[in-house]
Amino acid sequence: MAVGEKTIASLDESPWAEWLRCSETQLYHFFEPAQGLFIAESLNVIARAIAAGYIPMSFLIDTAFYTASVQQLVSQFPEIPVYLAKTSVLNSVTGLHLTRGVLCAMRRHAAYFDAEMLSGKSRIVLLENVMNPTNLGAIFRSAAALGMDATLLTSGCTDPLYRRAARVSMGTVFQIPWAYLPDAPNAANSIQMLRGYGFRSVAMALSADSLAVDDPVLKAVEKQLIVLGTEGEGLALETIAACDWTVRIPMLHGVDSLNVAAASAVAFWELRKRDI
Repeated sequence: MAVGEKTIASLDESPWAEWLRCSETQLYHFFEPAQGLFIAESLNVIARAIAAGYIPMSFLIDTAFYTASVQQLVSQFPEIPVYLAKTSVLNSVTGLHLTRGVLCAMRRHAAYFDAEMLSGKSRIVLLENVMNPTNLGAIFRSAAALGMDATLLTSGCTDPLYRRAARVSMGTVFQIPWAYLPDAPNAANSIQMLRGYGFRSVAMALSADSLAVDDPVLKAVEKQLIVLGTEGEGLALETIAACDWTVRIPMLHGVDSLNVAAASAVAFWELRKRDI
């Protein structure tokens, strides 16, 4: 048994009763003005968060999922409390859908843009007001798999550390550097700023003058900024106007657009610089 390990019959025997009843926003501000909390779910997500430098505060584990791999992970932190509970105890929280059996509360790091994060980067994605955590998580997973170097977000985007976003990303939100850009109604000013660092921008949007995503001129760009917009409305007109190119994904059967997460995967794949 790990040091600090405790089997509980009620969440009220732990700080998790309060944490799990908090909204994601309340957790974000939990220690305000200091950085707040986030909750990571699943062994892989937690392990990737730890590898990225996040420090566990507490574990909550379904006894049915307390496998040798999970025990090995928590044993690295003998000073961190580990609460074990049956599935029925975890399900006592209305709205909690625990699919991977392991939760870890962690303190946040600051995630504000610093130009130093651009050093050595040549492929960056900029997300404008992507609000759905499932879409955001899927975009991060594609970004990691398909060679993006960093992700920048406007203030209207959902938080990459929200439990669902991190889980859908398979923990890649901890592998791809990301940061929030200075607050603005759209990404146009940030695109202008990034142009000063040598990035040429591609707006993924439907337009009469848009290039096909597989156009060779796009793959020759040395430093790419791929800009994707919110679900439904897409990119703001000011954002599209600020970009160097507007790019479309050619489609069949009268389909005019893809879900933003699906579109991101196509764009990341097709817009890679290739030696032809």
